[in-house]
Amino acid sequence: MSLAYILLPLLAQSGAEVDAAEFGGNPPDCADPVTQQDMNYCAALEWEAADAELNRQWQETASEMRRMDAQAMPDDGRPGYFEQLLEAQRAWLTFRDGHCASVGYHARGGSLEPLLVANCRTALTRERTEQLRQLEQWPN
Repeated sequence: MSLAYILLPLLAQSGAEVDAAEFGGNPPDCADPVTQQDMNYCAALEWEAADAELNRQWQETASEMRRMDAQAMPDDGRPGYFEQLLEAQRAWLTFRDGHCASVGYHARGGSLEPLLVANCRTALTRERTEQLRQLEQWPN
């Protein structure tokens, strides 16, 4: 059993970067993955891309919330725009990771588990990215 076969599911679950070197420099064709290992690898790549887009959008939204804080912050005793956003994002990350681990349990311990987790993370991350985009652009 190759090291890639053992490590790939763990990489997909942990959110760590996926390395094509694990496939001897010949990564699978993600347009047509054949084996479960290939599917896990491709799902992990898709999740990495979604996470990178989330992080880019986070920077833009956080910047907008800080700008709004610097403008006219009402003195109503509630947190500022950025502070509230940060609290929500931390809670969302905890939710996403816990929920997707639960989804993965449908194939607990099996080779399908990393695929289920990565697909769940990708879907929820894309949804959150759109939420952040809408928050940044409101009311424009």
